[in-house]
Amino acid sequence: MKAPFITFEGGEGSGKSTQIKLLSNYLKEKGVDFITTKEPGGTELGVELRRLLVEGSADKMDANAEALLFFADRRIHMTQKVWPALKEGKWVISDRFADSTVAYQYYAYNQRLSIEDIDMLYGFAVGDFKPDLTFILDIDPKIGLERSFKKAETMTVKETRNENRLLQWHQNLRQGYLEIAKKEPQRCVVLNADTDVQTLHDKIVKVIEERFGL
Repeated sequence: MKAPFITFEGGEGSGKSTQIKLLSNYLKEKGVDFITTKEPGGTELGVELRRLLVEGSADKMDANAEALLFFADRRIHMTQKVWPALKEGKWVISDRFADSTVAYQYYAYNQRLSIEDIDMLYGFAVGDFKPDLTFILDIDPKIGLERSFKKAETMTVKETRNENRLLQWHQNLRQGYLEIAKKEPQRCVVLNADTDVQTLHDKIVKVIEERFGL
């Protein structure tokens, strides 16, 4: 079996980072050779692009500019980290991938950027490559934002550019992820993120075991 590329998606405060840590511990116990990464910021140059995208005021750039920066980061991420790891037979677990661009730059902005343009950029940067499995952690934006702002209080660098947007923007974002999952039900697994951490982890592990035979 080829090494899978597994992505975690969801709105702000959905708990992706926590679940990736728990999944990492599980994979270590199973003796799986893997890496974890994230978008944006999975590479040295990506760290700089991440700073531009997640820090500062919400209105410092529009959806078009954001999409271009995200796909620049994605191309670097794929060529320098994801594809080399998969070629070596390592599983890759990523905190966000291209679904985020569709959800954030298309749906959250109420379709100001066309899906055709996003698809064109995807093909240019990634080709026909797609994740083998995507977990979409679904949560009410009000609850997610409360979690995210609480987490930000403990952070030296405040990555709250998206959190500071209007609630409707976050509601559009949530609906976008659900629409993505409807279009690709074989790849996308939607899980309720408004539950205790261990219960959510157990559900993720169950899917991993069923899909990849662990």
